[in-house]
Amino acid sequence: MESFIAHNPTSLHFGKDVLSGLGHTLQLYGKKVLLVYGKGSIKKTGLYDKVIGILKEIHAEVYEYNGIRPNPVIEDVDAAAAVGREHGVDVILAVGGGSVIDSAKIISITIPVQHPAWDFITRKTKPLKAIPLVSVLTLAATGTEMNPFAVISNHGEKFKDGYGSPLMYPVHSFLDPQLTFTVPRNYTAYGIADLIAHSFEAWFGAGDATLSDRFILSIVKEAMDYGPALLNDLENYTLREKIMYAATMALNGLTLQGKKSGDWGVHSIGHILSLLYDIPHGASLTIVYPAWLKHIEKNYPDRIGLLGSGIFNESLTSHESIWRIEEMFRSLACPVRLSETGISADKQKIYDTLLFNKVSGANYALKADDLHRIVELFM
Repeated sequence: MESFIAHNPTSLHFGKDVLSGLGHTLQLYGKKVLLVYGKGSIKKTGLYDKVIGILKEIHAEVYEYNGIRPNPVIEDVDAAAAVGREHGVDVILAVGGGSVIDSAKIISITIPVQHPAWDFITRKTKPLKAIPLVSVLTLAATGTEMNPFAVISNHGEKFKDGYGSPLMYPVHSFLDPQLTFTVPRNYTAYGIADLIAHSFEAWFGAGDATLSDRFILSIVKEAMDYGPALLNDLENYTLREKIMYAATMALNGLTLQGKKSGDWGVHSIGHILSLLYDIPHGASLTIVYPAWLKHIEKNYPDRIGLLGSGIFNESLTSHESIWRIEEMFRSLACPVRLSETGISADKQKIYDTLLFNKVSGANYALKADDLHRIVELFM
């Protein structure tokens, strides 16, 4: 097992009506608040009015940036950072799902500087400070509420990548499962698939950490025990809280302790599908994972078989495990082939963009021939 330091500075406020403490928490950081959110769903659900009411109660000066897209783009980050910089905000309040919070993380390190956010993503420079970020989560999926990572797209550069910095941890995250009641069935399913995929990335990461592997299996089992039931009962608080908690635990460092890294090859391929075709992130992962597993099966049958056996509580071969995992994604009404999305995709364009972005995995390296076969398998 690898040596490690376990540290997570995010204070997690989890449970029914936790927003009652939001005003007090924001006051710890100042009066000038940059409120960041998406295209308006929080207004339809009434959450916007609730948040504005809390901000009025503490007499906050509120500056807004809305319109963050489901697959967030660098232009919104720079525009929002300009608003925050102009008004000298003290704290960022991100209200939304993973895309909003991911964007807010990069906004937090961009406000203190004069250069574009893309300079961070391309590693031209490193952040030295950040504006404190408080998040209110409305979608259980990415785990971004308790980690220092974000994913962003630059369509002009035909590039999508993840970025991380210890400065990008939210200082506080508020998770009330009631706020996910209005998430539709398909995006609820994509969120469940996303947390499973995060667990898989840790499972196939480099390093031997058996307890972390047991955490991974438990998180996936939690998702499969309660996820399908949730899809048939979207306003069930107990089911919502179980999935929300599992999604946070799947990517807050717990599953990676004692390992060198996760793999993230599947995520990197999935990012390209989202970049090219605006496919929901979770759906891109259920398309790629079966193909990736089939591709690596010849060289790593034991690891795949151990995963399947651990998830499904029976002795399975690698081939049986892949089939069962594919059926698991189907049971969540998620696509397992790109053709199932109805998108008219250009196979060569996908392949070329994968090469341009130098897509690979941290543990299972992917060369040009590997990428070509994986694309063939998921089409």
